[in-house]
Amino acid sequence: MIDHLSIQCSDVAKSSAFYDAVLAPLGGTRVLDFGDVIGFGVPPTPDFWIGAQTTGEGFRETHVAFSAPNRAAVDAFFDAATASGAVVLHEPRTWPEYHDDYYGAFVRDPDGNNVEAVCHVPE
Repeated sequence: MIDHLSIQCSDVAKSSAFYDAVLAPLGGTRVLDFGDVIGFGVPPTPDFWIGAQTTGEGFRETHVAFSAPNRAAVDAFFDAATASGAVVLHEPRTWPEYHDDYYGAFVRDPDGNNVEAVCHVPE
């Protein structure tokens, strides 16, 4: 149902380095790069975009959950995020309150957004 999602960043270079690192284990990469606006996704489709903050004032947290093909990819996302200095919200684990096979990890991106990698496949 969602074609694409775009978030605004206070520092595009810092955020793009973060997303380069954490999306790689999930199969994501830069698909389009216009310098101040970057589209990530699984080629050829950019479905997650970042760009400089141009509207609004202050910060409003966004939650973005990226699909992982397996639990190892969630773990690799988490490792890449923590290696880049991300604040840990929740280490990788199952979340039975969502459903028995929900395996996710949650971190903060450079702007403080809640970024998750999640796998819905049984172990």
